[in-house]
Amino acid sequence: QLQLVESGGGLVQPAGSLRLSCTASGSTSVDYAIGWFRQAPGKEREGVSCISSFDTSIAYLESVKGRFTISRDSAKNTVYLQMNSLEPEDTAVYFCAAYKTELRRCVLKRSAYDYWGQGTQVTVSS
Repeated sequence: QLQLVESGGGLVQPAGSLRLSCTASGSTSVDYAIGWFRQAPGKEREGVSCISSFDTSIAYLESVKGRFTISRDSAKNTVYLQMNSLEPEDTAVYFCAAYKTELRRCVLKRSAYDYWGQGTQVTVSS
């Protein structure tokens, strides 16, 4: 059973940066596609970015392209989401999630993911 724990959220001013971490335990995360999702109050949970198993493919939500970067440190069993040029619209609870697949690509579709972290709050405000 894979367990995921997010960290790194907080309050940041517009144009600022944050780096979120998603640390996995209970299994080797490199076998899993890992995704970052976010949910703002009153809105649906949306996929922000994902990295495939064995890091062969990456995908981003259109609105974060060029600002967010996903990466994986397999030695630490951790996936990062570097968020730059943050905007108030990025305010949300951010979740990491995972699913095991032999496909060397990932999808930003909530229903594909079997394991979820508890979430970390990101607030962008002056």
